[in-house]
Amino acid sequence: MPTPSQLADALEDRMSHQLDQLVVKSVLFTSGERDPTQPRPNAMSSAEGRTFLMGPDPRLPRMPQRPTLMDFFKYRFAPAAHLLQSARLGLKNGYDEKVVFACLLHDIANLGFIRCDHGYWGAQLIEPYVDEEVSWAVRAHQTLRFFPDPSVGYEYPEMYIRLFGADFVPEPHVKEAYRRYRGHKWYMTARLITVNDLYSFDPNVVVNLEDFTDIIGRNFRQPEEGLGFDDSPSAHMWRTINMPTRFL
Repeated sequence: MPTPSQLADALEDRMSHQLDQLVVKSVLFTSGERDPTQPRPNAMSSAEGRTFLMGPDPRLPRMPQRPTLMDFFKYRFAPAAHLLQSARLGLKNGYDEKVVFACLLHDIANLGFIRCDHGYWGAQLIEPYVDEEVSWAVRAHQTLRFFPDPSVGYEYPEMYIRLFGADFVPEPHVKEAYRRYRGHKWYMTARLITVNDLYSFDPNVVVNLEDFTDIIGRNFRQPEEGLGFDDSPSAHMWRTINMPTRFL
């Protein structure tokens, strides 16, 4: 009987063959479900006279020619209720706009790119476009969430006990990062992300992205060419989110 991974691959193949161009997943898409060191089907031999996809995937919502941060929220990021509610809580608590903005962005890597080390990936995504304090805080929140700080009322989340087990202990490099971050001048900016990082969402609370239009406008340096086409150090990451199934 086929495994779930094999069934998903078969569905992907059928969908791909319905397109004019052939779609091939990168190794990272399937690593873990299959051993990446083992031979994979030869995509070249299955082309059947078709060309490979080298642009936008027609199965995804079409992005504007010069995409903005808000376009990525609308067309590429998973439902962003968590980020919107976290930023709303920051506003409600009266925090500085920079903290609210960091709350709005803190998990964008989770929503649109990759979960593992999402704070680091998220910081790299936004670094060319935001204040250095914001990207630092996004990177550091990933570590700080594992460590309580009674001075601001932050305790280790009960959800983590359910998700990771009561015996989970952060890895040594995470503990070392915490030691460094604890004395940093922007520690509290990152810590306030964890304070407003909701671990239980209220489905009855609806927050609109447009509520943060002005905050985004004041705090995000939108490139005229569009995210992914401005030759910044992270432009390639935005292009990957925009067109995730390009062959090369």
